[in-house]
Amino acid sequence: MSIRVLVADDQEIVRTGLTMILDAQPGIEVVGEAADGRRAVELARRLRPDVCLFDIRMPGLDGIAATRALAGPGVADPLAVVVITTFDLDEYVYAALRAGARGFLLKNAGAALLSQAVHAAAGGEALIAPSVTARLLGAFARTGSGSAPVRPIEALTGREEEVLAAVARGRTNNEIADELSVSLSTVKTHIASLMAKLGARNRVEIAIWAYETGRVRN
Repeated sequence: MSIRVLVADDQEIVRTGLTMILDAQPGIEVVGEAADGRRAVELARRLRPDVCLFDIRMPGLDGIAATRALAGPGVADPLAVVVITTFDLDEYVYAALRAGARGFLLKNAGAALLSQAVHAAAGGEALIAPSVTARLLGAFARTGSGSAPVRPIEALTGREEEVLAAVARGRTNNEIADELSVSLSTVKTHIASLMAKLGARNRVEIAIWAYETGRVRN
């Protein structure tokens, strides 16, 4: 089965380019396009794509609001959203992650990374552009979200701290398994435990928490 993707960007040439790139990738099919956030939300709710690829800046309803409507806190059946932006230091990206985005990329990411991000999101993981992961998350974690980081419901184990740091640096499950010399299933177990202890909905929120608490620094 192909991964069904919805693309939303207010610039037609960008939207068309993203669609062409994705449709050319094996196992990926673009099932809808939108030129603004409101239309994107409408299409997403009707089509239920596997992954939504949203630009940050769109008229009417921006990518942050659209992400929150589809993947934010309180959404009963959230969709996977990947944010894509032109700017590698854009405060809106951090807000989008807070709104429930599963990851983000820069528009110059290239076909391979774009495909990886879609596959990661569809598989329940998150891919954050490697060139901006530490810098952006670290910078915006320092500004804070206006409230103190949540306290874990139970202390993290030493191994969980190692997995936490690896996730925060944008490592995939396979890369973490190789680095720590453990099995893939063990990594998944630790990540599930981290999500439960931190009340995190996804890997991105785990990474943000790691930066907010000073466990990882850029």
